[in-house]
Amino acid sequence: MAEQREDEEQEVTGEEEDTATSPPSGGSTGAEEEPGSGGEEVQADKSTPGEACLTPDVLEEVEDAETQADLPDDTEQLEESQTAENAGNLIETDMLRMEEEAETQAGLPDETKQLRETQTKENVGNSTATVKVVLVPEGHVMTVAFAIGLSIQELKCHLASELRLPAEVLQISLDGRVVEEKQSLIELGVRPHGSTRLEMSSTDPTTHPLRPLRPPEHDNMQDVITVRVQTDDGGFQEVVVEIERLRQQKAFMGGYRHRLTGAEYHHAAVQTLPKRRPDRGVVVFSRDTQTVELKSQAQQCPINVSTQMTGIGCYVSCMNDKLVTPGNYITAEEYHNRRLRAVICLQSFARRWLAQQAVDQLRRERDRRLAWLEMQERRRREEKEEQLRDRRQRWLSPQRREDFNLLYHALEKWRGEEEQRINSSLQGAERKAAFCLLLEQETRLIAAIGCHRIAVQNNNYDKTIRCFLDKSAAPHQWRAADGRLVEMDSQHTIRARELRDLYNNVTLPAVSQEQRLNILMILKHTVKEHECQLTWDIMDLIDREVDLMTRGVKAASLEGLRKRICTLLLQYIKTPAFNPEVAKLLKVPQNSSQLKNDMFLCHSCHRYLRSANFSPAASTRLSGQCRDCVRLDNIARSRDDFSCYKNILRRLRADEQQLNEDAKIPFLLQVEDVRYLVEVVWASRSAFHASSDLYNLVFARWERKRDWSPWNCILLSKEEISAHLEVQDVHKAYEATFIRRIEHKHMLARRHFSQIPVMAEYLDSQPDATLGNQLVSKSITVTVKHATDTSAR
Repeated sequence: MAEQREDEEQEVTGEEEDTATSPPSGGSTGAEEEPGSGGEEVQADKSTPGEACLTPDVLEEVEDAETQADLPDDTEQLEESQTAENAGNLIETDMLRMEEEAETQAGLPDETKQLRETQTKENVGNSTATVKVVLVPEGHVMTVAFAIGLSIQELKCHLASELRLPAEVLQISLDGRVVEEKQSLIELGVRPHGSTRLEMSSTDPTTHPLRPLRPPEHDNMQDVITVRVQTDDGGFQEVVVEIERLRQQKAFMGGYRHRLTGAEYHHAAVQTLPKRRPDRGVVVFSRDTQTVELKSQAQQCPINVSTQMTGIGCYVSCMNDKLVTPGNYITAEEYHNRRLRAVICLQSFARRWLAQQAVDQLRRERDRRLAWLEMQERRRREEKEEQLRDRRQRWLSPQRREDFNLLYHALEKWRGEEEQRINSSLQGAERKAAFCLLLEQETRLIAAIGCHRIAVQNNNYDKTIRCFLDKSAAPHQWRAADGRLVEMDSQHTIRARELRDLYNNVTLPAVSQEQRLNILMILKHTVKEHECQLTWDIMDLIDREVDLMTRGVKAASLEGLRKRICTLLLQYIKTPAFNPEVAKLLKVPQNSSQLKNDMFLCHSCHRYLRSANFSPAASTRLSGQCRDCVRLDNIARSRDDFSCYKNILRRLRADEQQLNEDAKIPFLLQVEDVRYLVEVVWASRSAFHASSDLYNLVFARWERKRDWSPWNCILLSKEEISAHLEVQDVHKAYEATFIRRIEHKHMLARRHFSQIPVMAEYLDSQPDATLGNQLVSKSITVTVKHATDTSAR
């Protein structure tokens, strides 16, 4: 038994030596511990792999070490001094051994002595020592097993990698003195297998503080343990083993429990490959399978059956006998016919159910189609009623210029009907008298429309001014990258907002005398900042109103004075020197250089105006008349209403914007161009049923796959547009005569818009541009030839 125990102890010590070894070129950092924990004297933890198979003698020593863990500080200091003495004795023994070897080498040659001295220094330098590093000022202790031949610079690099800090900010000191980076642990007095205590601090504690990666209270395992190892000569030697804490969780491989103390000891995990079994030369695993071949064969086995009947000396009762009557014999053909009839019956019922499902589906689709058609019809009817209601409201209470154009158009239509009636029914003096009466009625109606227009302008003046002030006081807005609407106020917008609020307060109709005086004082202090004739006039008017109010003058008598103050205040607000934000809203720019190439002469009123005051069409350049002259000429002569063409153009742009965001041709056309297309090219009628209601006509694409253009469009009513949009190929859906008529209208539009430089670019980019140009040339040639023949005749 003693020999067996010694063999077990030797095996255990061998495993512990393998565990305690550390790489000679560096160190492995243990977990942080509190100051004064005494790493070399700590006993083995209950779950350390090194105690997996310890002998009873070693277990008794471990128990003694556990009991010593609770001793007072004096006892711990005594044990530390004893440990230090033992370490000193070991060092003295090593020194004596080295001196003896030196004496034996005295008789050797010089080269051999130098070689052995070099080897001895290398062996000493490769020896490891326990280095305790105290983190200042936290006081945490890091224990490192490090080669004493390496420099302090390498130690700092190792600690910096462990603490995840740059090595330049670390500073190591010994007994309060900073250690140079080139010095090694041997030069600091550290002996092989010894220990030392160093302090480490950070030169930049604010940016790079020294903090342990894991607090010591999170660990129950000690940093180092002391293990007794049996040597070859039969003695025992104490070896300091440093505990490495792996980040991954240790695999549980079993263990055992001490019967006396109850301590649990776990088996250690190793990282060696399992032993490979020897190849026996026999295939043990194979993917081949064995199948059984089966064969079915019918056979009749002989069965012997015995019966018994009534006979001499034997009576068999017949009370339980049954009378069996044979039924009708069914042949195979009859059986198959019966099965066929059953199958046909099942098929008929199944087909009936499927037919009912199909009919129900068709009925549901029909009802859904009828409901959709009814909804579309109701929507069209509601839209038409809304248009009529809106048109009637515009007749009764016009508010915009388009509304007054509608009135003048209705007046011209009534005048034409009355003139036609007079020409067809009256003659001579009666006809002249009827025309005079008609002219007088027309004059009264024009005067009534003019009076109503002046009243509407007076009512809309206040709205126009307030809209102008709101635009000048609005903050700057733009869309951010994430789609949010960003608003920003500048000093100019804040100034404009203050002036807007001041104008709103000045124009308040009913306020008390104290409030009015307060508002006037604020206005006076505001305009006093700038000295000019305008501000002096405003201050004079303010002083006059204050004087009259203090004398008890009624508010009705001050109405004209207050209007003058509001007018001058508005002029003050519209001056860019006092309100810079209104410069972008004024019609006349403040920079005269902007007017150099942007001024044109109106041939009607003979005024030089900017291009914004003219209404250019896509078919021409700037017209010779400004907008005001064109509007006045329309009221005096033709009295046309362009609201229907504006509605057609607005719907066309909305539809094309939805189908193609890059559509450009609909946005180049103006109302005059749409009017030319509708009246001249398409004769103000639908292409299908010749509907002439302009408020019910819309433009659509002739071919769906091509973008809309005047030479790829068709004019239809709102009821017909839905059917046309479902057509995939117009050449297959419509007749040849209808297609030729539509192509002729496209040729007329192409000939008209080909003279426009802007539209010619898109004309050339179309795939059928060459064919269209040939058709245009051919049409022009035929027209010229026809005119020549007519003149010759």
